[in-house]
Amino acid sequence: MASNPRNGRPYRRLCVKQRALLLPCWLCGGAIRYDITGRLAGRHRDAFTLDHLIPLSRGGDLLDPANARSAHRRCNSRRGNRTTAVRQPVRASRRW
Repeated sequence: MASNPRNGRPYRRLCVKQRALLLPCWLCGGAIRYDITGRLAGRHRDAFTLDHLIPLSRGGDLLDPANARSAHRRCNSRRGNRTTAVRQPVRASRRW
C-alpha cells in the first residue's frame, strides 16, 4: 500500500524550512500568521501553507525547494491548480 508523500519526513522538513523563512504570502503579499500551529492551522484562513509554483497536478515536484512558496491557506485554496497567481474570470455558460 502506497503512503501519502505529504505525510513523509522529507515533506515535513521542507515545510519547516519554508516556515522558518517567515516570508509574506507570494500570492497576495500579505503577512502570514506563522503563530497559528497545530489543529487550528488546518482551518484558519490566514495560516501558513506550502504552495507550489507549478502545481503538482501539472507536473510540479512535491519536494523541490525551488517549487515551494509560502502562502495563506485562503490564497492557496483560491488559486487551485492554476499556474498563474492571477485569478481567472468566471465565464457564464450562456449570454445573460
